[in-house]
Amino acid sequence: MAASLTHDQECATKNFIELINSRPKRKLGPVSWSTAVKFLFARKFDVSRAVALFDQHEAIRQREGLTRLDSTEEPLKSELQTGKFTILPSRDSTDAAIAVFTAHKHVPTLSTHQMTLQGVVYQLDVALQNPTTQKAGIVFIYDMTNSKYSNFDYDLSQKILTMLKGGYPARLKKVLIVTAPLWFKAPFKILRLFVREKLRERVFTVSLAQLTAHIKRESLPTQLGGLLQVDHNVWLSHCLQSMTTCPESPLPLYGNWNKKKKSYNKVEFNIVDGKTPSPQKKLATNSDLEISSSTNNVDSWAEEANLNPPSSASSGFSDDDSLHGEGAALTMQQLVEYVRDRGRPGLMQEYAEIRSRPPDGNFTVAKIRSNLPKNRYTDVLCYDHSRVILSEIDGETDSDYIHANFVDGYKQKNAFINTQGPLLKTTTDFWRMVWEQNTLVIVMTTRVMERGRPKCHQYWPSDIDGETTYGEFKVRSVAVDSNSDYTVTSLVLINLKTEETRDISHWQFTSWPDYGVPHSAKAMLEFLEKVRRQQTVMVTALGDTWAGHPRGPPIIVHCSAGIGRTGTFCTLDICISRLEDVGTVDIRGTVEKIRSQRAYSIQMPDQYVFCHLALIEYAISKGHLQSADLTGFDQGMDDDSD
Repeated sequence: MAASLTHDQECATKNFIELINSRPKRKLGPVSWSTAVKFLFARKFDVSRAVALFDQHEAIRQREGLTRLDSTEEPLKSELQTGKFTILPSRDSTDAAIAVFTAHKHVPTLSTHQMTLQGVVYQLDVALQNPTTQKAGIVFIYDMTNSKYSNFDYDLSQKILTMLKGGYPARLKKVLIVTAPLWFKAPFKILRLFVREKLRERVFTVSLAQLTAHIKRESLPTQLGGLLQVDHNVWLSHCLQSMTTCPESPLPLYGNWNKKKKSYNKVEFNIVDGKTPSPQKKLATNSDLEISSSTNNVDSWAEEANLNPPSSASSGFSDDDSLHGEGAALTMQQLVEYVRDRGRPGLMQEYAEIRSRPPDGNFTVAKIRSNLPKNRYTDVLCYDHSRVILSEIDGETDSDYIHANFVDGYKQKNAFINTQGPLLKTTTDFWRMVWEQNTLVIVMTTRVMERGRPKCHQYWPSDIDGETTYGEFKVRSVAVDSNSDYTVTSLVLINLKTEETRDISHWQFTSWPDYGVPHSAKAMLEFLEKVRRQQTVMVTALGDTWAGHPRGPPIIVHCSAGIGRTGTFCTLDICISRLEDVGTVDIRGTVEKIRSQRAYSIQMPDQYVFCHLALIEYAISKGHLQSADLTGFDQGMDDDSD
């Protein structure tokens, strides 16, 4: 059945479609209503998050050659017939669909990554048409029974995980690796490090006997010790029917359509006692696939070829997924030992490895001619998939651009907005962003002028009772508190159009050198702690008027370029939040995640090293560590090094 949408959801769907379909030179054709709703449900109708998921999904499909899938043509036809990957006609106890990859059937020398991924994605697209799958997600079984080292493809495994964990509009509930041989232990350790997000706690290595603790025998195929009889050819017949009926799942031009005959066969299925029957072909019509079943315990992929939007907002990753906090877990003592063993040269080399990786997205919007002057630096641009999108002014599409990206915090999506120091010409847009994103706290980690060069426009009145007007907003300063390391200015932001007012707290850290790090982390750590405390106070003051995340709306953080000191501030905040929550940290994973949303974050190797030393200093000050022996940390550095 079709999911009914609220007025706000319909508006969000229209907004999503307009954002995608208005893009210049879009190659994959217009996005339909059902596709838009699918991605929006996956991100709880947050348009910016849904667009980010869509962009990542589309980028992966284009990069891996997954845009046109015709199961009647080679090599996809033969790949599907191998049966190495299939969707079972059953579900687990939570109604999640069950996908099985049989490792011993995969021969890397005969099947390219593209060919294998096409086979996987083609079938997942069909599975995702089912609203139950959209709601309950997918369990992925990697069956290594009787497999050899020659059957294993590490790079392919990474690609599948990358796609499923953040580039596909379906929730990956669990990964079950069955009967893993001894030789798999080494690559598995590396794969677990690669999976740095919440998915990591959902990956299990199990024996056949242990598998039934996750999925009941009635829902498992006989090859995995279950009772289910599976005919892969029946599933492929259903896929062909489904994709010819609905060739846009989940994006346009994915699927099959016989343009010459303009017809196809439809398969009618009858599921009886959990057994897969042989199909009966009949002439296709536009009616839904007919299903009958004598048991409520078996839910089949053949229950309904539903072409309507999902019926639940739980498809895709939840708010806590794809966030910091689930990567390599180091206790503080382990971190000290790691830092001591690596030394400053080792940490700088580690940073060089991170920095050498190419960007994780595109900068198309930032490079549009009318938007280029809005970027402070020509070599520091905004990702498309995580950029903050302003409301349009008078229908001008370019008016939605500001040089700013959403960045996740610890167990909080879009906890930060990392941006450049506003230019004179972009200050009106900056305050518009503050208003539209309901921001309470602004963190500035630069001075307006440094070493005789302008780093940021003076976008707020620094004197008490000062007022400045930018477009439809007036900014008034009501209090200033200065000390040797930072200045706090209490501002009132007035919307001249609606006559509403909001309190804004502006925190400027003034003792952080450009292109460097503070000599001591103490002042920076105290500053960060007070910023967090201020955010908490202001969120509490909102009372019931704030219905979002308990930690409040995004904190805007900027320096000059919005990547170096800004990235360092966010890294420390995330790592400290995790340390206080679960007692472990993952600095490298945090930096990599931030860089995937805000390109080039952590600009200098010294800033990466500073994050490690500052976190150790914090741990000692809070009693997480008694002391830290870093003897020999600077060994191997040149005498004139900082």
